[in-house]
Amino acid sequence: MITQEEFDNKASVESEFEVDELADALAPEIEIDSVPDDLGELYRVWNGSHLLGTFYQNLEGKWVTQPCNSDKRHCCDTSASAQLLIIAVNGLLVADVAA
Repeated sequence: MITQEEFDNKASVESEFEVDELADALAPEIEIDSVPDDLGELYRVWNGSHLLGTFYQNLEGKWVTQPCNSDKRHCCDTSASAQLLIIAVNGLLVADVAA
């Protein structure tokens, strides 16, 4: 015997809001601060109390990233690119895609 359940539009909308709230809760809280260094400012990228990495501007004007738990250093053209690279290396990059 085949039964058909009635579609509950209100329940569907409520479940969509729960998914949105869950996605908001899972998005990382990234903070940037800086400390003085011998050659200028050293910027630190944090996810809560977890240090993700650091970056600084070298003498040629490039931004050098130092992600935690990685021996690789990358040069970027902007400080925003350096921040994104550190976040991505740590697997925390969240994309906001409009459908």
